[in-house]
Amino acid sequence: MTMNDTALPRVQRVRHELKKRALQVLRVERVSPLFQRITLTDESLGDFVSAAFDDHVKILLPDGVGETLMREYTPRAFDTTAHTLVLDFALHGEGPAAAWAAQAQPGQTLTVAGPRGSFVVAEDFDWHLLIGDETALPAIARRLEELPAGRRAIVRLALADPADRALLPPTAATLDLAWVDRPETLVDAARALRLPAGEGYAWCATEASVAAALRDVLVDEKGHDPKLIRSAAYWKRGAAAHG
Repeated sequence: MTMNDTALPRVQRVRHELKKRALQVLRVERVSPLFQRITLTDESLGDFVSAAFDDHVKILLPDGVGETLMREYTPRAFDTTAHTLVLDFALHGEGPAAAWAAQAQPGQTLTVAGPRGSFVVAEDFDWHLLIGDETALPAIARRLEELPAGRRAIVRLALADPADRALLPPTAATLDLAWVDRPETLVDAARALRLPAGEGYAWCATEASVAAALRDVLVDEKGHDPKLIRSAAYWKRGAAAHG
């Protein structure tokens, strides 16, 4: 490396100015049995920033008794020229966000804040391991769209219904994809992996105890560099608003 080198870190945190936007529902699409896709719009999205595939925004929802509930969602897509933001909602359980998404209609308003920051992982690793359940599907789908030809993507996803699995987009990367039916079986799927040669980055997002177990398998059993893994608890069994 020379004194003139200005290469950015391959994994870095980037902070953004926190903005709250009142967005209007533009379009509602039931894209699979489990997922409702909602496109939001407002001119304030002209300076929307989402620099990483696993960014999250907070949606603000009234709880019916004067308080505000917040839930976190990954920006599935956005267009600063068209002033649109796309969020995918899994319609399961009885949570307030899923309930709102199930009844959403064009013209309704949703307040969205963020992203506050991004955890940017360079695309030029030799391979990318992506493990998650339905809560991670928007982030994994976005990452697969971003990866260029010549990269290797290893994906293990927990989704039981083949109709939901169809939401995973094509990718220019070389893809090694396998499905399991339940989040708990992701640990066995990770244990069965033989990690490729070269330098890779591992990203996992699922239920809290499963995410912790995945990290243990990859670091302790597979010998993966703990600095090159991110294992996130996107939800916690029995907790209403884990984040």
